[in-house]
Amino acid sequence: MRIYNSDGSEPEMCGNGIRCLAAFLRDLGEDASTYRINTLAGPIKPIMNEDGSITVDMGEPELVGPKVPTTLEPNGDGDSVVEQTLECNGKTWKVNAVSMGNPHCIIFVDDLENDIDFEKDGPALESNTDAFPAKINVEFVQVMSPSHLKMKVWERGAGPTLACGTGACALTVAAIRAGKIPRSGKEGTRVTLPGGDLFIEWREENNRIYMTGPADLSFKGTAQLK
Repeated sequence: MRIYNSDGSEPEMCGNGIRCLAAFLRDLGEDASTYRINTLAGPIKPIMNEDGSITVDMGEPELVGPKVPTTLEPNGDGDSVVEQTLECNGKTWKVNAVSMGNPHCIIFVDDLENDIDFEKDGPALESNTDAFPAKINVEFVQVMSPSHLKMKVWERGAGPTLACGTGACALTVAAIRAGKIPRSGKEGTRVTLPGGDLFIEWREENNRIYMTGPADLSFKGTAQLK
């Protein structure tokens, strides 16, 4: 699977896109319980659940700062970046850096509606190549409860979007590592995005992340390609 953003750039992978592709195969009549889908970030395995939802084994998070990549000074275990200070757009941010095959900058706020200027802060952080040489996906996150996170995402190359699967995974990891929430059981942490909810489990036994959510047909159409 290859993905192209609205600006023509190609990200390494797309977690929501993986679920949509698996659902598309199901709608075409395929009846496999799982698939192996190759991406620029490596093979990804979606699992078809009986209730119609799809669980995706998203692999292990990359936490080493220079590998995310970020130039921010590592301040956590294993050269990770946890709540590190960054000056950007005239503001001081506490930044967490995680890669899920693509880079993410996670910032925790008290109030998603009042603590950020989303249309200005998002693109400023995304394009801060001094801190993020490959640019960055930006997630602003509000902790609603120990098992519930709410987020807004400014995606690298696409801007504001309704959902970001890799971002939901990255912010769950960041929240656990920053001590914002405990690690969940198999039910997963609920992550509310503008487009709906995902459930994210960071499994301690194998360090892998599992994302569960829906995928439904939204439209069909034809296009004349020249």
